Amino acid sequence: MAFFKSVHLQKNIMIPVFVRSVIIAAVFVHGYASQLKKLQKNHKLQQLSNTEIQYIAGLSNSKYTNEVLNNILIPRVVGTPNHEKVLQYIKKELQNLGWNIEIDEFENNTPIFGRLKFRNIIATLNPNADRYLVLACHYDSKYFEREVFVGATDSAVPCAMMLGLAKELKNELSQLKNNNDLNLKLIFFDGEEAFDQWGPNDSIYGAKHLAEVYKKNINQLRSGENVSDLQKMDMLVLLDLIGHKGTKFVSYFTQTEKWFIRLAELEDNLSSLNLLKKSRNQRYFVRRASHAYIEDDHIPFLQRDVPILHLISSPFPNEWHTPQDDRSIIDMNTLQDINNILRVFLMEYLHMLVNTK
Repeated sequence: MAFFKSVHLQKNIMIPVFVRSVIIAAVFVHGYASQLKKLQKNHKLQQLSNTEIQYIAGLSNSKYTNEVLNNILIPRVVGTPNHEKVLQYIKKELQNLGWNIEIDEFENNTPIFGRLKFRNIIATLNPNADRYLVLACHYDSKYFEREVFVGATDSAVPCAMMLGLAKELKNELSQLKNNNDLNLKLIFFDGEEAFDQWGPNDSIYGAKHLAEVYKKNINQLRSGENVSDLQKMDMLVLLDLIGHKGTKFVSYFTQTEKWFIRLAELEDNLSSLNLLKKSRNQRYFVRRASHAYIEDDHIPFLQRDVPILHLISSPFPNEWHTPQDDRSIIDMNTLQDINNILRVFLMEYLHMLVNTK
């Protein structure tokens, strides 16, 4: 999952490094990707009608979600047979749904286990699009020497949610295969968890590697602009610690606050249409900004000027990094409600048409 640091540590340690990286990135963006940045900044949602929202909410498939959890809710530490099993399962499911799969493979030194092979799973419907909305989570689980840890909220449920979105919206997403302007990308990060003690050399292995690869990969857009894979990302939406009954989100970044507010509005709308299973006084998307600093897979992308929408439960579940983070704490109503909201948001952001007939 993620490691939490206080705001005090953020201000004293992290901000100077971040500011320097933002300044460098801003110079690059202004010189090479001003037109693309303008399109991203001015992007508008194509809001759905209540009838369309009801149709999209009706696509919920809890049977498939449970099927995915049956296959991935196991210890899946990097370098183990279970990890390989989960990787192959995610890859096969996406391929069966018509996605193009790319594996970002690399090796790195780790505490305890020595040199290990890591593999990020990257799925696209159109690998040649100019822009991407990116949904991401991590699929590895934390290593415990003497305890069985399956990481339900951390992050088997987010993996199941992303596969569920791909399954439930299969027909709608097919529209994107020929869309060269704006598309969807799914990233399943490897090696998010520390093997020993969380720190800069023992955590978010996959995210750090992919962010650097994406910085170096330069593409020519149809407009003739030369941009990096990082700059093609409208936003990175990172899912983590989701699925327990008390799951709540707050907004961490002003740059993506308008999208967080839209998610909160959609929660209200779906609730008023009786399309959510939560109680009336319960909220998932809390209209509150937080300056807490959380280390997670988004950090290498944040440092390279990618807009971040971090959907991580606040506060963390009590079962975080304990053997109790297992299937027993998953609340299927919560999981399905949040996916209903995300499903509608994807439709609106990606301007997909709804065929209710």
